[in-house]
Amino acid sequence: MYKYYTENEKEIYLAMLAEQCERYKDMIEILENLINKKKEEINSEEKNLISIAYKNYISEIRNSINIIISYENKELLKEKSFYLDYIKEYKEKIIKELEIECIKICNSIENIIKPKLETKELKVFFGKLKGDYYRYIAENTEGEIKNKYSNLSLNTYKESLIEAENLNYKNSNKLGLLLNLSVFYYEVNFNFNEALNLAKDTLNKGKNALNGVDEDNEEFKDSISILNLLNDNIKLWEMENEK
Repeated sequence: MYKYYTENEKEIYLAMLAEQCERYKDMIEILENLINKKKEEINSEEKNLISIAYKNYISEIRNSINIIISYENKELLKEKSFYLDYIKEYKEKIIKELEIECIKICNSIENIIKPKLETKELKVFFGKLKGDYYRYIAENTEGEIKNKYSNLSLNTYKESLIEAENLNYKNSNKLGLLLNLSVFYYEVNFNFNEALNLAKDTLNKGKNALNGVDEDNEEFKDSISILNLLNDNIKLWEMENEK
């Protein structure tokens, strides 16, 4: 009988296999079960795998919403549409699915993952993720529901900012959190000035911290990539608001 070299080898292998099969829901279940039974802190491999699983699973639903919105917009241009009501009904179904699945992920981060976090870097990383999944709901809803998840997202980001306070601006977890918070201000709160000021401040501080670091430096590759995203967002937002 095959003997596993490490205690968690089977789960890690199955999670990677599920990723290759694009079975992201299975991947989430495998990894959450693994993390739940662990006594020690989550390691970098587990962190990367669970974030990939969450991202790809929710991306499928978000992509579906974007596609159906494009159909809705085409029908709205018509003088008379026979299908608009059908499209809207189906869109609401998918948005509800997004809400349910994002809440599941947020609860898992809080109840399964958070108890296994010790370092500030991991606490900031998963705090950012939790804020992101609340944000995805807010981006696709309206009225009281939007306000509810907008507040949850902002509060989660701000709690993570407290954890990130003593992290250097070279740190990709801190930069990623600030990047996504600026996106929240722009995409959810529609606060152009807040978004732009935060993005510019983060970009400047990140550049100063990484001054002299080679772009091919593997240690800071993620941080440099985030600075490039901040720069792209600043240019895009300024162009959009000149119109």
